[in-house]
Amino acid sequence: MSEGVTTTTWPTTLPQGGVVAATDFSPGAQAAVHRAARLAQGLGTHLTVLHVLQHDWITELTTWLGGAQPRERIVADARATLEELVHAMRAQSPALAVHAALVEGHPVRDIDGVARQCQPYCVVLGASGRGGAQLPVLGTTVERLLRKAGQPVLVVRQPPQRSYQRVLVAVDFSPWSAPTLDLAAAVAPQANIWLLHAYTVPYEEKLRFAGVDDEMIELYRQRARERARNGLHHLAQQRGWPPTRYQTVLHEGDAAPALVYEAVQRDCDLVVIGKHGVSAAEELLLGSVTKHALAQVPCDVLVSTLQASA
Repeated sequence: MSEGVTTTTWPTTLPQGGVVAATDFSPGAQAAVHRAARLAQGLGTHLTVLHVLQHDWITELTTWLGGAQPRERIVADARATLEELVHAMRAQSPALAVHAALVEGHPVRDIDGVARQCQPYCVVLGASGRGGAQLPVLGTTVERLLRKAGQPVLVVRQPPQRSYQRVLVAVDFSPWSAPTLDLAAAVAPQANIWLLHAYTVPYEEKLRFAGVDDEMIELYRQRARERARNGLHHLAQQRGWPPTRYQTVLHEGDAAPALVYEAVQRDCDLVVIGKHGVSAAEELLLGSVTKHALAQVPCDVLVSTLQASA
């Protein structure tokens, strides 16, 4: 774990790989833990359930109450709650190896720190916390974690009733697109998959200003649509997907509202999207379409942090 990441970690040695589910013991986090368990079982790996006790809060409370006993009691209670949760998960899924991890530190920093130490397949967390408010919105733990994350992050909004069945994958032909398809196929091997791309007619306004007539602009529009469709098929074929494995969805215009519209219209239970987009500026933070998806789509969102090698 990187320098300065944690104050206390239990156990001191964490299992490598698997799936990490972060929990604050809220109902939203409970849904995320159960989805993570389904995901780990499907991938044939183990599950680590992680709880981060916020160090600043514990320190302030101890200062107010005085002495070390309040801190020790808080840590002991959190550990007991975590062990009870893990015991219940083991009883529910006997074939699944479930581990507990308790960290005292900072939630964003330490979830990321544990993920970088363990190198899990993905990190799973809920879209609502102790307050019950729906997350993520800009500036929340989810987005701040995604800014730092080196592993895919699954944000869970819905109680997991079954494996993912209806998956929408956003494709913009950036270096993140191919790994995003691979990730979708791995987490939802039996699902119906739609590959969505939003296209535009390059420089349409400038073409009109230059006097290009509507017929010629429509021809450019058809060409842009055909290039997009061919690009989607090419990506799928590179993955070895047969034509029955997926469908293509093309939208003209802004990708963000198109993504939300298609997710709702197709009653998707999962949206998969890359962390960044084609714009170099987006790489400084999160891609704008990714942030829009996190804020607006009603289903789970899986954000791929991987990009294709050059």
